[in-house]
Amino acid sequence: MTGVEADIESFLATAAEMLSAEGMREAAEIVRVAEPMVEETGYDNWGGGTTIWTIYLQIVPADYAKLGARREAIEKQINSRLKPIIEPFTEDWFGVTICPKVEAKADWRQAHRGIPESVRRNIIDGLRIDQVAWYGRLDDVEFLQRLYDLEQLPSTDNRFSDAAGDIWQHRINNEDWPDDWVYEDRRFNLLRTSADAFLRFLCELVHPVVRPEKNEALKLVEQFNDQLRQVGWVVAEEEKIAGRPRFVARHLTATGDARSVSRARTVADALDAGWMQKEIQRLENAVENDPSLAIGTAKELVETCCKTILSKRGVPVSRGTDLPELTKLVAKELDLVPEGISDQAKGSETIRLILRNLSALTKYLAELRGLYGSGHGRDGAHRGLEPRHARLAVAAAVAFIDFVTETYHRRNQGR
Repeated sequence: MTGVEADIESFLATAAEMLSAEGMREAAEIVRVAEPMVEETGYDNWGGGTTIWTIYLQIVPADYAKLGARREAIEKQINSRLKPIIEPFTEDWFGVTICPKVEAKADWRQAHRGIPESVRRNIIDGLRIDQVAWYGRLDDVEFLQRLYDLEQLPSTDNRFSDAAGDIWQHRINNEDWPDDWVYEDRRFNLLRTSADAFLRFLCELVHPVVRPEKNEALKLVEQFNDQLRQVGWVVAEEEKIAGRPRFVARHLTATGDARSVSRARTVADALDAGWMQKEIQRLENAVENDPSLAIGTAKELVETCCKTILSKRGVPVSRGTDLPELTKLVAKELDLVPEGISDQAKGSETIRLILRNLSALTKYLAELRGLYGSGHGRDGAHRGLEPRHARLAVAAAVAFIDFVTETYHRRNQGR
């Protein structure tokens, strides 16, 4: 196999060309980007002896994970194209295996938790543009003492022994530092400090004690999350203090609800529906902490989507129209059954039933909210709705709005 190993790039290039010509684009792309490694993996004594080789195609771990069950089929496609290419050059046996590329990154234990400087800069720039007083109704020293031991941090003014002294002097006594001084101060190093420290600063900035106006805090949280979500973080409500939300940072995992929320945002953008974005923000914050609220919001999301599409299509909707009727109107207006299928009338009714049941699922779960919510007294054995119920409602709602929105855009293209 020595010759095959030496010429592996030529063989793979030929295989990629064949795969592309046959329309197998995913397999062709894997062959192009993979880092090949040829290893002897066995020996068969039958018929004089044959060496068995494996051509490992190493790809980025995240790309490998995305292949899922398709991996075996793609390996077969590549194997069948490589066989006639390599056989004239060897009598050995070979096979192709797609595998994740093993890389030793020094910071791998913390990589998923990092927040790039560019994201931090965008958040801070937003605070500066809107001239947000980061310290809220407190003064600078009061705010920072909630996060740092200022007496243990050095002073930048030799007249004072610690950070508390020089901050008081220049921000309260003399007022000769600009309002945004903290963003560039090396003692706090917000652009390069740990992700946890940066996130604690943001959460404190919207704490009820610092910023008691609820709507102001929610607006800032939404702006933070627009940036943080790109790198796997959100600031989410943890509890309420005097009726106002207290926020904590949460790391997003590749769970179904995270993907659903992301897809819902895409749908809202496609419909240019600002109100849907507000509902999605509320839903995202409530899935883990207030499942009953998330379920009710999922139902509202479906209603808003239906009303938005019907409005854009010029279909009048009365104020009292309920969710099943809205679903029926959308199905009729968008003609959700593909043209040309056999027994179109029967197919139409089947699709209407699927959509009606899908939207009804969130409605029924919302009714459970009234039975299991926190507004009534319960006995000691009572158990309320859990995040898994909220995820079910969210997934059902997003599946519905995703389907009807895509159909809406296709119908508009045909107009």
